[in-house]
Order: sequence, then structure tokens, then C-alpha cells
Amino acid sequence: MDHCHDSAPAKPTLSGADLYNCCDPEVTGEGVEWAYSTCRGTKKALLIGINYIGSDDELKGCINDVLNIRKYITENWGYKESNVTTLTDDPEISKVLPTRANIIEQLKALVKDAKRNDALFFCYSGHGSQVINEDEDEITTEKDGEDQTICPVDYERRGMIVDDLLNEIIVKPLPMGCRLTVLFDCCNSGSALDLLYTYGADGRIEDGANPDDPKKSPADVVYLSACRDDQGAMTDFVDGPPTGALSHCFVDALTKEPEQSYLDVLLNTRRELAGKGYNQVPQLSSSHPIDTSLQFII
Repeated sequence: MDHCHDSAPAKPTLSGADLYNCCDPEVTGEGVEWAYSTCRGTKKALLIGINYIGSDDELKGCINDVLNIRKYITENWGYKESNVTTLTDDPEISKVLPTRANIIEQLKALVKDAKRNDALFFCYSGHGSQVINEDEDEITTEKDGEDQTICPVDYERRGMIVDDLLNEIIVKPLPMGCRLTVLFDCCNSGSALDLLYTYGADGRIEDGANPDDPKKSPADVVYLSACRDDQGAMTDFVDGPPTGALSHCFVDALTKEPEQSYLDVLLNTRRELAGKGYNQVPQLSSSHPIDTSLQFII
């Protein structure tokens, strides 16, 4: 007599946006290809604020941004001061300058020894820009043919840091189920981490990923940008000392209502910005399909 095994249940037949927005682990790959983080493990943060003091490109609010973010995450999210590294170009605030070499070194230190359910946080406030993509990856993440960049304090001499390198350093090494939350308050920042999923105002994925994309990650990476790739990021002078408009509105939105979903955070931050008269549109993206109705945690 033949011994037969019960056949495995067939996965739902879905296509297009329905497939991308399905929250069924059998479809999304949760627990096999990737996993959410509980954010209850080790918590580490890297905060970089550059005003380009004394240069022709000087900014006013970037150092204030990282000081405000540091206060917010240490007082509200359990990040210990000893585990928060701050780089600015004000020697009274940080001894280590945010040069290209130092930023790369600190990014590598942030993700070193990362484990499942850890919570890592990276905030950058400074100049952002774009360069022509030379890696021919526009068929996947660079649909506009350009790489997004951040600008170290010595970028005119040492060069900018492109999104491909950022992804290589802080996304690719992360293990399954390790959270990395990233906040970029700079121009042209919409896709500055080259993550594969971006969400619209309805919480659904606007642009699905190529399943064979080499930038797929098993980690739990969530990114909020100041604006789209084709937009600038404004400085807010309304409510006191100058700050980046995104950083200010992000903290304001979560301070007013601490318990929000990922979609709520996106929409409320956008509303705060619009209420101040800014037309920049923050973008929410992730390394895997997320249920945007889940509670936002860092």
C-alpha cells in the first residue's frame, strides 16, 4: 500500500497590488524570508546633524534636530544616553566631526553585532543631493536614474555618500528580525536607503519590489524621509530655534499622540507639515511588506 502525504495547502493566488499588500505570512514570507522586530533587545542610535558652519552652504537647524531627536528617543523609547552616538560639526557638542570617513565608521559600528529583536535608530539632518546612477540598477530601485546622497561635512573634498553605499553598510548586514528605523531630514531623500517598498496615503504599497532584487533584506527596516526624491526639505523657524521641518513635525505628531500606527505617523507628520505651509511630502518605505495598521515602535 502506498503511503501518501497530505499535500501542502496552495498559497492564495494574488497579483499586483493585492499580492504586495497582503499581510498573510504565507504570502509575504514573514518568519521565513523576513521577520518583524519586537524592539525589546539592545537599543542603539546614531544621530548626525551638520550645519556646515562657516561655509557658503551653511544650514541653521540640523544640529538642533539631532539634539531634539536624542531627547525624544531617550525620554520616550528607552534608548540609553550611553548607547546614543551624536556627530555634529559643533565641537562643543561632539568631539568627532561628521566627515565622510567618520560617518562610515559610525554606521558600521551601529549595525555591528546586531541581533534579532534589537532596535537601531539612525537620524541624519543636513544637505541631501542626487547624482547620476552609475550602477545600472534603475530597473529596480533607481527608477529616476539617479542615486540619492547625503553630504558629510567634508563632501566637497571627500565626496558624498550615495544610497547604494548606505544600503550596503546599514541594511545588508542586518539579521532577520532586527529593526533599523531611519529618519532623514534632507533634500532629495525619498528613496535614500534604496528600500524596496514605499507606501501611499492609503497605507498600501505604491511600488512593489522585484522578487529577485539583490537588495532584499530579512531585517525589519523602516524609513521616513523628509520629502520625495524631487523635492527640497525646509527649515522651520516658526516655533522657536530653527529646526528641520520634518524632524520638528515628526516629534510633534508623536508627542501629541504617542500611540499611532505606521500609517498614522506618516499622515500626521504630513498634516503637521502642510499646516505650517510646507509642500514637502514625507515618504514611508520598508525592507519588506509591512502592515501599516500595526502600532509604530522604535
